[in-house]
Amino acid sequence: MEKRRLSFWQIWNMSFGFLGIQMGFALQNSNVSRIFQTLGADIDDIPILWVAAPMTGLIIQPIIGYFSDRTWTKLGRRKPYFLAGAIFASAALFIMPNSPVLWFAAGMLWIMDASINVSMEPFRAFVGDNLPEKQRTMGFAMQSFFIGIGAYFASKLPLILTHYGVENTAPLGIIPDSVKYSFYIGGVAFLIAVLWTVITSKEYSPEELAAFENHKKDTFEKENYSTEWYQNNGKSHLNKGLIFFAIGILFAFAIFHFELKKDLYVLALGLIALGGLAMIISGLMQKANNTENGFVTIMNDFQFMPKIMKQLAWVQFFSWFALFSMWIYTTLAVTQHIYGTTDTTSATYNTGANQVGEMFANYNLIAALAAFLLPLLAKITSRKFTHFLALTLGGLGLISIYFIKDPSTFNMEWLPMIGIGIAWASILSIPYAMLSGALPSNKMGYYMGVFNFFIVIPQLVAASILGFLVSQFFNSEPIYALLIGGFSMILAGIIALTINDESKITIND
Repeated sequence: MEKRRLSFWQIWNMSFGFLGIQMGFALQNSNVSRIFQTLGADIDDIPILWVAAPMTGLIIQPIIGYFSDRTWTKLGRRKPYFLAGAIFASAALFIMPNSPVLWFAAGMLWIMDASINVSMEPFRAFVGDNLPEKQRTMGFAMQSFFIGIGAYFASKLPLILTHYGVENTAPLGIIPDSVKYSFYIGGVAFLIAVLWTVITSKEYSPEELAAFENHKKDTFEKENYSTEWYQNNGKSHLNKGLIFFAIGILFAFAIFHFELKKDLYVLALGLIALGGLAMIISGLMQKANNTENGFVTIMNDFQFMPKIMKQLAWVQFFSWFALFSMWIYTTLAVTQHIYGTTDTTSATYNTGANQVGEMFANYNLIAALAAFLLPLLAKITSRKFTHFLALTLGGLGLISIYFIKDPSTFNMEWLPMIGIGIAWASILSIPYAMLSGALPSNKMGYYMGVFNFFIVIPQLVAASILGFLVSQFFNSEPIYALLIGGFSMILAGIIALTINDESKITIND
């Protein structure tokens, strides 16, 4: 029994919700640093304020994936999560630009990002659930198209509104109306786009999905563990967890003792120590034979992730480290390095900030155009070579911003963004196309959520160390964060060439 082939418009409908999701993300990525700085944040403190976003994804996505794998309602399997996330994210988009103080804005970023993650994570599994393997490249390419279009429009919104007379400046500590109304429009669009997918798309029942999978042997799912196996595995988790927890605590003590930048606590406590603690708990539960629960299942499934997922982890790490450096620092770099100002109340600063929105819009437009070209190139060459080429072009684009002196339309708004847009299209599609064929349907949501670890962890590392590096070694000049990001993306491309991707590339309608 095989899944039915879907038409172009059916794939269009099931991906349409990503238009709204990416509008929410794009408004967040291109405006949150501006909001933080307007509310009084120092440049060196911007990265740590962004920590809420990736930390939320680290926790939310595998949990949502795990539960969506086990959900079946009248509305479907994944669609209840689409809808719930859309409702809360839309509300957060209305509240965020009205934040009265910095701490409130940071809290709203956490709520908004959590809600967007609840909507977004099941969409990746949705493609794997509904499409036969030969159409998945097309499915992820369609998602990339809507991501590009949604982000293009959302990133341009403040500039469009300014053109039509909406105020782009405001008194100290007040968010300009051009940003506020952009978030309102994004909130409405988010909900409508997700509702379109919920209403127009169908899902296979758990019984149908099980029938599709009955001819496959899952080589990494281990459901019939013996008590002895759990005892040994629990001991291994416990020992490794104690080591990681100790390293994290010692690192945190060193940060305190040597009075290093507080951002580094995120790396020491939020990643190393917390990861160790999770392994300790998993180990103790398995040694106590308390294994029939979601937490132990999640920890052990992480242990047995497919080989290609482990290979893609390093590519994802350096790719998303670069992207996070761009999202955090481009506004700061352009306004300071090219426009020569840090005064958030000045017309010069806000002109530069709007131009960053235009830059972000352009790379997303390029990504939308490239989304359907990359599968063709992958068919001619290979997916790993295509990803290498795209990431290299993206890294060169980021590095080129350093050399721009004249903020003319082509030099700044287009030239660096061509490579970045191609890289963005590839990052959003090719790794998922490589991965989806290796995952069983009953764990598709969970493993897509775990794959998000390799997106979130580099963002947390970036939030932890970029502020430290820029302040300690680059005289608080944010343009150097973009240089670091550019070289990181090129490194990701080189590592991509080592991936053992043997799946055949098929372009389908």
